[in-house]
Amino acid sequence: MQNMTLINFITQFPDEASCKAKWKEYREHTGVICLKCGGKSQYWEKDKEQYECKKCKTRITLRSGAVIHKSKLPYRHWFIAMHLLTATKKSFSAKEIQRHLEHKRYQPIWKMVHKLRQAMGNRDCEYVLAGRIELDEGYFSTEQSVETKSSPLKRGRGSQKKSKVLVMAESEFVASPRPGQKPRRVGYLKMQVIKDLQSDTINETVRNLSGSVSQIDTDGSTSYVDLKNFVPRHNSQVIPKGKVGEILPWVHIAISNAMCQLLNTFHDIKPEFLQNYLDEFCYKFNRRYYGEALFNRLLVACVSYKNQFRYKYG
Repeated sequence: MQNMTLINFITQFPDEASCKAKWKEYREHTGVICLKCGGKSQYWEKDKEQYECKKCKTRITLRSGAVIHKSKLPYRHWFIAMHLLTATKKSFSAKEIQRHLEHKRYQPIWKMVHKLRQAMGNRDCEYVLAGRIELDEGYFSTEQSVETKSSPLKRGRGSQKKSKVLVMAESEFVASPRPGQKPRRVGYLKMQVIKDLQSDTINETVRNLSGSVSQIDTDGSTSYVDLKNFVPRHNSQVIPKGKVGEILPWVHIAISNAMCQLLNTFHDIKPEFLQNYLDEFCYKFNRRYYGEALFNRLLVACVSYKNQFRYKYG
C-alpha cells in the first residue's frame, strides 16, 4: 500500500465499497477466528457477505469480533477517522471529526473515536519497557467527579481536578552525542492513570509496564523507595528546582507535550476517559518514525483487536 497522504487516501478509498474491500483484505490477512468455537478455518459466503466456520458452521460478519463490532457507522467513516487521527502528531476531537463526516449525531462518532483510541492502547499493551528507564508522575487536568463536587476544591497536586499519571520512558545515554543532540536517546513510552501515589500502587504499575529493566531513574519521592526490591538498580536523587528536565528529560518532555495537546484540543476531559487520550498520545509517540505508514498500522490494530469497549457515553 502507498504512503497514506491525503491525496493517496482519497484515491485509494473513494467510496464505501473500497473501504469495505480493504477491511476484508486485512481481516483475512490477520486471520478470522470463530467467536463460538475458536476455529480458524472459514468459508466466505459471497451472497450473504459473511464467513462460515468450517467446524461449527457459525456465521461471522466482517465486523464481528473486531473494533467495529456492532457499529452501524459506514466503513468509510471509520477509515476517515483513522486517517485523521494518524495524519498528524496532534489529535482531533470527536466534535471536529463529526463536522468532517457531516454526521448528524455526536454520540456514535464519540464512541467510534474512543474505540480507536482503545485499539491503540490495546496494541501498546503487547509491549513492555526494558533497559534503563526514567520514571515520574504527572498531574493532568480533568473534570471534577460527581463524588467530589460537594467538597471544597483543593489546590495543587491534591486537587480533585487533577488526575495522577505514572510516566515511564526508556532512556539510554548516548556514547558520543553530537553538538545539539540530547545526552539521552528515548525509546518506548508508557503513561498509566493511577488512583494514588502509594508505593504499592507504584510498584504494581511498574511491574505491569516493564520487563527486563536494568535500572530506573527517579526523583527522591518516598513513593519509589521499594523499587530497589525488584529492580537491579534504582537511581534516586533529590532534584533541585528547575533541574528536573536535566535529570529526567524525556518523561518531562512527554508530560509537557501531552498536557499541551490535551489542553489545546479537548475541553473538560472526564477522569474515566483520560487513559484513552494518553493511549493515543503514546501510540503515536512510540511510532514516531513510521511516518505516513501509521494509518496501515492502526488498520491492522483495529482488525485484530477484539472489541472490549464498555464505556458509557458521557
